[in-house]
Amino acid sequence: MKFRHLLPFAILAMLAACSKDEQPNNNPPVVNEDPATFAEIGTLDIGEAGAAEISAYDPGTKKLFVVNNGGVNKIDVIDMTDPSKMKKIDSILTNSGAVNSVSVSNGKLAAAIEALDKQQPGKVTVYNTSDYKEIKTIATGALPDMVTFSPDGNYILTANEGEPNAAYTNDPVGSVSVISVNNNYSVVNIDFSSFASQQSALQEKGLRVFGPNATFAQDMEPEYVTISPDSKTAWVTLQENNAIAKIDLTTKTATDIFPLGFKDYNKTENGIDVSDKDDAVTFAKWPVKGIYQPDAIAVLQNGGIPYLFTVNEGDVREYDAFKEADRIKNISLDPVAFPNAAELKNDAMLGRLNITKTLGDANGDGLYETLYSFGARSFSVWNGTTGTQVYDSKNELEQKANTAGYYDDGRSDDKGVEAEGIALGQVGTKNIAFIGMERADAIAVYDVTVPTAPGFLQILKSGDAPEGVLFVAAKDSPTGKSLLIVSSEDDGVLKVYTPKTL
Repeated sequence: MKFRHLLPFAILAMLAACSKDEQPNNNPPVVNEDPATFAEIGTLDIGEAGAAEISAYDPGTKKLFVVNNGGVNKIDVIDMTDPSKMKKIDSILTNSGAVNSVSVSNGKLAAAIEALDKQQPGKVTVYNTSDYKEIKTIATGALPDMVTFSPDGNYILTANEGEPNAAYTNDPVGSVSVISVNNNYSVVNIDFSSFASQQSALQEKGLRVFGPNATFAQDMEPEYVTISPDSKTAWVTLQENNAIAKIDLTTKTATDIFPLGFKDYNKTENGIDVSDKDDAVTFAKWPVKGIYQPDAIAVLQNGGIPYLFTVNEGDVREYDAFKEADRIKNISLDPVAFPNAAELKNDAMLGRLNITKTLGDANGDGLYETLYSFGARSFSVWNGTTGTQVYDSKNELEQKANTAGYYDDGRSDDKGVEAEGIALGQVGTKNIAFIGMERADAIAVYDVTVPTAPGFLQILKSGDAPEGVLFVAAKDSPTGKSLLIVSSEDDGVLKVYTPKTL
C-alpha cells in the first residue's frame, strides 16, 4: 500500500529530473550581443523607386517578403538563408492596386492591397509562405495602408487611411479592419464616428479635424497599427489628425482617442533649422510649434504599462481642391504676436518654413498669431493607457544626423529628418529601438530598456528614403544573431545589419 502511494511521487520526481533534457525550451538562452555595434553585412538592390517599401520575414522558410510597386505591383521573395548573400527567388503578382504593407505569422503572409480606385474598399490577401498559394482574400476599408498580425496570430489588422480623391468630393471613412483568422477570416470594420460628439473637447487638446465638408469619421485617417503582447489591445496612429486611437480587440470597439498636442520649438532643447536657404545647419529656438503627426507606432510593455513609441514624421493634405500648407513668407503675421514680422519672413529666417493654414488664426482675422509646422522631427514615448507623453527626443535625431554628416539641409524648411519607421526588439539583455529617418537616409539606434529614458547608441547609413524597419530576433534569425533589415523606397535597396557578440 505504501508503495502504491509513493509511486506517483516517484514518477513525478523522475519527470522533474528529466524535464530539462526532454521538455521543450520555451525560453531560449539570450545571445550575448552588443546593441551599440550593429554593422551592415548584406545589401540587395531589387529595383527602382517604390520597389522596397515594407518587408516581412518568415523564420519557418527563411524568406523575406518585400513590397515592390516599382513597375508591376507585386511582392518579391528573397532567400535569407545567408543574409550576406541575399537573392531574389520569386515574386507574387497581386494583379490589383498597389501593395502597401505585408506581415507574416505562422506560415501566413498577409498583404494590404489598395483598390485601383483608392476611394473604394481595399483588401487583405493571405498567402502560404511556402508555396505562395492564396489562402483567403478579405475586403477592408478604403486604402489599407498598413497590415499586421497580432502576436498570437489570431487577428490581422489593417489601418485604412480612407484618403479623399483629388477633387475632395469623395472622402471615405477612415477605419481599422479587424480580421479573425480562426473564424474563417471574418472581418469587423471599426470607424471613429462614435467620437463625433467629443470633437470640440478633443480639438482643444490638439486633435485636428479640418477636411472640407468632411464628417468626423471621414476626417480620421488611420496610418499605422501596433498590438499589445497579449493581443487584446491595439493602438493606431491618426497621422493627419495628430492623435492615437485605442481599440479593444475583445469587444472590437474604439475606446479612446488621445490627441497629442504640439511641440514648442521656442525651447533650446527643441531647436531646429528652419531654412534651406541660410547656407548653414543651425539648430535654434523659433516661435513655432510642431504638430506631432506620427507615422509608425510600436508598443513596449514594461512594469504593467504599455509604452507607445511613435516616429513623428508629419504629413500634409495636398489635393487639387485643398492645400493646407504655405510658407510663412506668404502669410500675414499678427503684429502683436510678431512685432518683428518683416525680419522673420526673410528666406534665411522663417520665410521658407512650411506651416499649416488650418491652425494659428484663432479669431479668423487673416492674421496668424501662432505658427504650426508639420511633424516634430523626433520620436516620442506615450503612456498607452492615458495618452500622456513621457519622453520626446527633442532635437537629438537631427543633431546626431548632422554630426554623422547625414542631415539634409534641403529639408530644413519642411519636416527635417522625417522620422518615419520604427522597430523594437531585444538585443542581448537590452530593449532596443531602431528609428528610420526618411530624409537623412539613416537609422538611429537607442537603448529603451528604460522606456522613459532612451539612450542613443549609434547611427547607421541606409538606402535612399528608408521606409521599412524590421527587426528579426536572434531566436528567429537564420544566423542565430539579431538582424536589422531596412528597405528603402527611393532606390529599392535592402540592407541587413547585425551586432557583434560579446
